Amino acid sequence: MHKTPLNHIHKQLGAKMVDFAGWEMPVLYSSILEEHRYTRSDCTLFDISHMGRLTITGGQASQLLERTCTRALGEAQVGRSYYSHICNEAGGILDDVIVSRYETHWGVVCNASNREKIVAWLNRYAADYDAQIKDTTFDTAMLAIQGPATLDLADKVLPLPVGDLKRYGFTSGKYVGMAYTVFRSGYTGEDGLEVIMPAGAVAMAWQFMVDGAKNVGAEIKPAGLGARDTLRLEAAMPLYGHELTEEIDSISAGHRWCIDLTKDFIGAKAMRAVDEQGPERTLVGLRLAGKRAARQGQAILDASGRAVGTITSGSFSPTLETPIALGYVEPAVDEPGTALQVDIRGTHAEAQVVPLPFYKREQP
Repeated sequence: MHKTPLNHIHKQLGAKMVDFAGWEMPVLYSSILEEHRYTRSDCTLFDISHMGRLTITGGQASQLLERTCTRALGEAQVGRSYYSHICNEAGGILDDVIVSRYETHWGVVCNASNREKIVAWLNRYAADYDAQIKDTTFDTAMLAIQGPATLDLADKVLPLPVGDLKRYGFTSGKYVGMAYTVFRSGYTGEDGLEVIMPAGAVAMAWQFMVDGAKNVGAEIKPAGLGARDTLRLEAAMPLYGHELTEEIDSISAGHRWCIDLTKDFIGAKAMRAVDEQGPERTLVGLRLAGKRAARQGQAILDASGRAVGTITSGSFSPTLETPIALGYVEPAVDEPGTALQVDIRGTHAEAQVVPLPFYKREQP
């Protein structure tokens, strides 16, 4: 099992460790509820070094990414990141990725569970281009600093200005000889930063952030994968293996906005057919009555008890204080306000289709 460079710190902090996609990762430190709520109110620190980090170089790196990614990247701006899907020929989603345009190369962040698959996929098509893929996952580390206090705190603590970064913008440089990239992005529904740096420097950076916050009268608390999952669910952000799989196309997943059907990316032909005919299933948000949470794989039923879909993610929402879920349903029942049911171990719990996201942060 892989371990991130912060593994010893997680254990010193008393984290409960679990196997996640072949990595030993902290699922919680104090409690998922506490870590979730502190992210919504203040600022938390996540170790996300398990995520795949790839560097793509060469004179035709952009052409390779245009071919393999659903997003139009031909005119990508230096210093900007772009959410995209990488699909197979049938339009199924191999992974959802963040593609970043540097001055001299491209960066791709992919899911830990899909890293080897995506590296192999890109190398398969790189043979047709002047492009080289380097997997830097084990040479680097990645932190996420998330919550409404993040930007103000980071400007006080970090040795570089970040408050002027736009959403999905990033800046790169060196500090005491250490290369870094700071992105204004995240997976929690809150404002925040994600930082990539050398693996050997991340433990120092973790402590630097924690101590720096104390020096300005604030506190950054660690948060684990458990809170990360409930936070992303409230923000209706998809999780690979749940909302996104190789059996689901990008349009059915509700991500038409990150697809350019005017270009010939892998899977475009299949997706044009879905776009023309309309998807057979659509992703919706559900708010459930009672206190029992729905779980992945449970059936969604219409008012007559007929199965019309399947839950992909479900949890009790700490912010809304009610069970929420995402799931795929027939288009005939996907309108907000539609009354449905979820079969929770033989009990039919009342549910209603609601607009997404479930939670949206207040804009400053």
